[in-house]
Amino acid sequence: MILIHGAGGSHLYWPPRLRCLEGADVYALDLPGHGVSAGRGRNSIAAYRDFLAAFMDTLSLEKAVLAGHSMGGAIALSFALTFPDRLEGMVLVSSGARLRVLPAILDGILGDFESTVELICKLAYGPEAPEELKEQGLKWLRQVPPRVLHGDFLSCDGFDVMDRLSEIQSPALVICGSEDKLTPPRYSIYLRDRIPRAQLVLVEGAGHMVMLERPEEVGRAMAEFVASL
Repeated sequence: MILIHGAGGSHLYWPPRLRCLEGADVYALDLPGHGVSAGRGRNSIAAYRDFLAAFMDTLSLEKAVLAGHSMGGAIALSFALTFPDRLEGMVLVSSGARLRVLPAILDGILGDFESTVELICKLAYGPEAPEELKEQGLKWLRQVPPRVLHGDFLSCDGFDVMDRLSEIQSPALVICGSEDKLTPPRYSIYLRDRIPRAQLVLVEGAGHMVMLERPEEVGRAMAEFVASL
C-alpha cells in the first residue's frame, strides 16, 4: 500500500496507526517538494501521477493499493484511469472526482500566506478535533513553501474526472468525515455511486483530516478493505 498525502501535506499526515497498517507493506510517500522529499512541487494531478508511477518503478512495485487523502485521492483516481493494470485497489479519503478550490484559498496563498493557511486549517478540522491537533496542523502548513502549496491547490482546481468514474474497475473504499467542509460528504457519495466496486464509510463528527482525527476508525476500515482484496 502506498499512502499519498494531500495538498501541502507529508507522510506525517498519515498517523502511525495507518503507516503500520495490519496486513499490508506500507510506503508513506512524500511528494516532490514536500516533507523530506527534495525537488519542486508540481502544478497538475497528472504530473504527480507520473511521479507516483516512477516511484513504483524505482521500488520495483508492479502493483499496489493506493490510499490518497484529498489531492492524494485525485492522484489515485488519475492513476486508476491511466495505469489500471498496476492497481490492486484504492482508498479515497476526503476526496472527490472534481476538486475546485475556493478563490480565497487559491488567490490568497501567494497574496497573504499567513491568513490563508489559517483559513485552510480552520476549514480542515471537525468540531470535535482537539486543539493541539489543529495547532500542529497549522505549524506543519506554515512550513510549506508558498509556491509548493499554490501548485498543489492549482493541481486540485484543474482536476475533474466526474464523467470517467465508471471506467474504474478496481475495488475502492471511500472514507469521509460527516463534518468535512473542504470535500463535503456529497463528494464521497458521488464516488461511491459511480465507481462500480466502491463502498463508503462515513465517520460521524470528523472533518477533512479524518485520518488524523479518527485514526482507529479509519485504520480499522482500511485493514478490513485490504483483507478483502
